[in-house]
Amino acid sequence: MTKEVLDSLGQKMTKTLAGFKSELTKVRTGRATPALLDGVKVDYYGTDMPINQVASISAPEPRQIVIQPWEANMLPAIEKAILIADLGLNPQNDGKLIRVPLPMLTEERRKDLVKQIKKMGEECKIALRNERRDANEEVKKLEKDKVLTQDDAKKAGDLVQKKTDEFVAEVDKVLTGKEKEIMSV
Repeated sequence: MTKEVLDSLGQKMTKTLAGFKSELTKVRTGRATPALLDGVKVDYYGTDMPINQVASISAPEPRQIVIQPWEANMLPAIEKAILIADLGLNPQNDGKLIRVPLPMLTEERRKDLVKQIKKMGEECKIALRNERRDANEEVKKLEKDKVLTQDDAKKAGDLVQKKTDEFVAEVDKVLTGKEKEIMSV
């Protein structure tokens, strides 16, 4: 029974960590990456579509993103969508493609970004702790229902804590790497 609880906990925590990593890719570090535009939606004939479904996005240089729409008439809509997304980017339309230069980050902006990612990391840790609480409640319920002995419940609780510690350490490791990336650009 404890195996199912631990497997379920592991799956939930893995999803939480993956979501956190995904959110971090959207934080602008001063280095061009197509992931910066992941949240941008373009009006494609009345339907909001992710930008990567109406154009190819590349980063040929460290400080520039190039967007090549599949339909030339989509250029103004893509340009407008980037401006509306409020990412602090100024797209430049040359009639065939859109170039998005990335400005250098100031020291103050870098520190703000580090604060922002630390807040995101803390929110991820809170989510992990909530999942730990849920798993511990499940173990207590199994013990109360006499499915687990008191010793087995204690061991299961220790394993839940160990798994939580592993995931929290992974969040810290990811945060440290992202912080170095932000401060070194």
